[in-house]
Amino acid sequence: MSEHSYDFDFVVIGGGSAGYAAARTAHENGLKTAVIDSAETLGGLCILRGCMPSKTLIESANRMRSIRRSEEFGLWANDFGSDSAKINDRKRVLIEDFAGYRQGQLEDGRFELIRERAQFVDEHTLAVGDRKISFATALIASGSKVSRIPIPGLEEAGYWTSDHVLDAREYPDSIVVLGGGAIALEMACFFEGIGKEVTVIQRSDQVLTGSDRDVADVVEKAMNEAENCTVYTGTKLLHVEKAADGGKTVFFEHDGVEKSVTAGEILQSLGRSANTDGLGLANAGVKLRDRGTQIYSDNEQVTSCPHIFAAGDVTGLLEIVHIAIEQGEIAAHNAAFLLGKKSSERKVMDYRLKLLGIFTHPEVATVGLSEGEAEAEGRTVHVATYPFDDHGKSMVKGEIHGFVKLIADAESGELVGGAVVGPEAVDLIHEIVVAMYFRATASDLAKVPHYHPTLSEIWTYPAEDLAEM
Repeated sequence: MSEHSYDFDFVVIGGGSAGYAAARTAHENGLKTAVIDSAETLGGLCILRGCMPSKTLIESANRMRSIRRSEEFGLWANDFGSDSAKINDRKRVLIEDFAGYRQGQLEDGRFELIRERAQFVDEHTLAVGDRKISFATALIASGSKVSRIPIPGLEEAGYWTSDHVLDAREYPDSIVVLGGGAIALEMACFFEGIGKEVTVIQRSDQVLTGSDRDVADVVEKAMNEAENCTVYTGTKLLHVEKAADGGKTVFFEHDGVEKSVTAGEILQSLGRSANTDGLGLANAGVKLRDRGTQIYSDNEQVTSCPHIFAAGDVTGLLEIVHIAIEQGEIAAHNAAFLLGKKSSERKVMDYRLKLLGIFTHPEVATVGLSEGEAEAEGRTVHVATYPFDDHGKSMVKGEIHGFVKLIADAESGELVGGAVVGPEAVDLIHEIVVAMYFRATASDLAKVPHYHPTLSEIWTYPAEDLAEM
């Protein structure tokens, strides 16, 4: 870059997981850095409105689900129930701790923290509050927000989003969940777990759109077999009305027949959109992806403006916190390289090990390629599965929904993907992440000792099958 005097070498818009990781990395590389975040509470989506608070609630539901099944294990639990206010209190204490720690990191003096809204004036200038600051490079990590979906009557009837669920001190006795993605199903399983009546209405023909069908089908079947849950897929949402009893009625079409369901509340969980409103992106030459609000960025996290980067949910690629962190770190590294602060090569995001975990009941986790993605790439692969209902430890636990799946390159035998839907899936997947990180073959994995009886030894069965192909 040409010689120029700027207020900052690197400016980060957004103090969430991607933004903080980038600011930390920029500081370590000797860049004069500022973080701009106008949120009332610092921390970002994962800490405040996503991963941590939702999993805290889900843990309460899982404990309740275990109590409900106590008689199956020769135990009796009488006069049990849930206290929504106490569930919320536990969540609040934990999240205040997590958020306080992040705020301390942002305020520890390594970079300037500016608590104002930011708007690009041009490609090297931001308007921040009542002043303007200049920058050599910048990162946009402004996160995402709940999408507003045009369904007749929905706005008039009112609805909850996941934010309402996380803050509620009282829960309705019944709820209709609009959507079948990760957030929708996690919240549905939370409500079902604490004994509420749940109806899920998904527009596409399977839940977890984009997942392999066999994975999605297990989740849908398990939810339909739960005590308090019904899942409809392949629907068309028609309209929403307020019910005479104070509830809310959703009208929809399913299998060519108009149906309706009335509940105490509606959870609108039909997706999120990038939080780009008011940033003045056009003033800096930063382009959005086609027909969306997400910012275009390449695998070096560079936007259409070569010294402005983007990371995290605002890119709309994979809205997962560990990926957002890596994107932020790579953006800061490449900014330092651009400014001559790094002599090593630019870094590139590698999505080979893309990892997804969904905390439904049963849990879902995947790594690498799905069968559908392998087919779309024109790859020849071998696939092997093994069910939990024929696995000793899962049978002992009474958790028999689901299976594990390994996907290997047909020629080399290298593992290129894995999936698990079943008990402790989000923990179990990491064995395959490690194997794939070191480019292990199915034969390599089959040779690794596994203790008996454990859930993790289930991986040996599909590995052995693939090793023999």
